[in-house]
Amino acid sequence: MSDHIKRAEQAKTLRVFRKIHRITGAGLFVFFFIVALTGLLLGWKKNSNGYLLPNTAKGTSAEFRDWLPLDSLYNEAIFAIKTQNGVDYPIDLDRLDINKEKGVAKFIFDKDYWSVQIDGATAKVLSIDVRRSDFIENVHDGLIIDKLTNNSASLFKLFYTTIMGLALLTFTITGFWLWYGPKRMRKGS
Repeated sequence: MSDHIKRAEQAKTLRVFRKIHRITGAGLFVFFFIVALTGLLLGWKKNSNGYLLPNTAKGTSAEFRDWLPLDSLYNEAIFAIKTQNGVDYPIDLDRLDINKEKGVAKFIFDKDYWSVQIDGATAKVLSIDVRRSDFIENVHDGLIIDKLTNNSASLFKLFYTTIMGLALLTFTITGFWLWYGPKRMRKGS
């Protein structure tokens, strides 16, 4: 095969990769912007002075033998969240995080991303805060749409993360080729 034909094929391949790169970038620009911004915020959540992610309070004992039963801690968290937001506030516990080293149980509620930190040994409420980072994470991975539409199967999140992952892979491959292809053509191979 002559060098001229080889260069023409390489140039054609470059044009195809450039077109794929351009169309994918234009079509997914807003989503890439959202993923980049929310990813940046999530990276900084523990360094936000408690704004994005509330700082973990310190309880009185890191020994489980000193702790009260979880149902007692849970009841205190429920009382605290209802005192904060009203007795009709819906209680849907999203998860429970235990930080043994700090002696704290964190009760994280689904509605409005509230978190109540309870001293494991005394059941004293140490903080009631909004976990903004949980909202940001839900935007980052697309789960926010599933929550808004009450889709417990998280189908949008699955679709969204698949598309974004494939798009990132496409950008990596086409971007590499757009960088390497001209170098290869200049070498004449």
